[in-house]
Amino acid sequence: MNENRNDIKQEGKVILIDKPLNWTSFDVVKKLKFALKVKKIGHAGTLDPLATGLLILCTGKMTKSIEKFQAQKKEYTGDFTLGHITASYDLETEPEFKKEITGITKEQCIEVANSFLGEITQTPPIFSAVKKDGKRAYELARAGEKFELKSKQVHIEAFEITDFDPPKISFRIVCSKGTYIRSMANDFGEKLGVGAYLSSLRRTKIGEFSVDDAENLMKLVEKQKKENV
Repeated sequence: MNENRNDIKQEGKVILIDKPLNWTSFDVVKKLKFALKVKKIGHAGTLDPLATGLLILCTGKMTKSIEKFQAQKKEYTGDFTLGHITASYDLETEPEFKKEITGITKEQCIEVANSFLGEITQTPPIFSAVKKDGKRAYELARAGEKFELKSKQVHIEAFEITDFDPPKISFRIVCSKGTYIRSMANDFGEKLGVGAYLSSLRRTKIGEFSVDDAENLMKLVEKQKKENV
């Protein structure tokens, strides 16, 4: 029986998790590695701690599929808050200024959103895991160092304004691998002329995989505990 279990573990599987708020993607990997008692496990695309939603995890031989899943397009929903900017482009750092937004209309927001469609050049946030001179950018940023990151090309397939309730506007974005929604929030606010930061984010799809089919992390852990008894 144990041999059969070991064979299954080695073959591996794909697990869809709805990542909880304030968990890092590595936290989820670590939790499941212990719960599933597997040697090989990894995720197919980082989600920031302040984001929730779909995280694909692969175990055993299925870890070979991680790059394939990482390359697929992503769908996100969330909110931008207008009238402020932050150094991290989200709520990890405090808002730095306040700008009047009373003249901003939904039509203006839709027009700005449409300007992002297609191939765009994007610079990652300084509070990110991108490497600069051998160190993670967020480490340099938290140390107060000044530096610049290289911009890159990404593809935006869809950018819809789904609700308009200033200072909050809700969105749906479909984008290519490597797109930073935080950078889109900052760039959106800059184009609008009032500043903006990402105030909530949820990944709803990776390729054909949907968060609707994802498992609750703690429920899966508890279920696994019972099976391991």
